[in-house]
Amino acid sequence: MKITDFVASFAEPIVREKGCSLWDVEYVREGSEHFLRLYIDKEGGVDITDCENVHRAIDPVLDEKDPIAESYHFEVCSAGLERVLKRPGDFARFMDSAVLVKLYRPRNGLKEIPGVLRGYEDGKVTVEAGKETITFEKSEIALVRLRVEF
Repeated sequence: MKITDFVASFAEPIVREKGCSLWDVEYVREGSEHFLRLYIDKEGGVDITDCENVHRAIDPVLDEKDPIAESYHFEVCSAGLERVLKRPGDFARFMDSAVLVKLYRPRNGLKEIPGVLRGYEDGKVTVEAGKETITFEKSEIALVRLRVEF
């Protein structure tokens, strides 16, 4: 089992108990440091107190379960307004929302295409970009994230 899946399995009920939902778990290397990040969400938004409460509740469980051999930094963060959509449920929840599709290779000279999410099926993402409806294959997409318009 991947570290992120293992951490999610025991963190999710704790996060829920603290009045939030677990959006994502990330284990990454940045420079010479490793980071374990939990991204949380809740209706009305997450604040610093939510992050602190979740951190305090999960930190001793991480020490007990010891899922990572090397040293790492543990952080709890808000999923954010411009969160990355990963799972089918994420796409369903934010259907008809403004998104930014980032591509591995340019399409019509663009690697980033803003639009409105209109469909998701088997990894294919459909957006309405201006007067055009575009469907991207899963293999073309680097990431899809929500886009905040001011």
